[in-house]
Amino acid sequence: MTTQLDRIQVTGIRAFGYHGVFAEERRDGQEFRADVTLWLDTRPAAASDDVADTVHYGEVSEAVAAVLGGEPVDLVETLSQRVADAVLAFDGVQRVTVTVHKPDAPITVPFDDVTITITRDRA
Repeated sequence: MTTQLDRIQVTGIRAFGYHGVFAEERRDGQEFRADVTLWLDTRPAAASDDVADTVHYGEVSEAVAAVLGGEPVDLVETLSQRVADAVLAFDGVQRVTVTVHKPDAPITVPFDDVTITITRDRA
């Protein structure tokens, strides 16, 4: 029998980072945002009403922000993977969906946002 997984979502986590291919992105930096959906079984926490029996979304948010503002990478694909790895390091998280937003990407035409969304499973 397969356990049904529940979802915890945190949207709009923000941090200033120096990611990008271009020298000015690495020099000047920009704000990055992330939305994360954690897939886990919340029944133990619901039964105990104890945060120790779930994933603390505040701690997850801090870990995501640390990646967004951390070691620079060229690609948002790499940044997204690093966010996913950080979230999957939390006990209980079985799957994560990560959307990284780069709203100030160096694009020469009007646009609202650049995003990449990935889903990774604990393996």
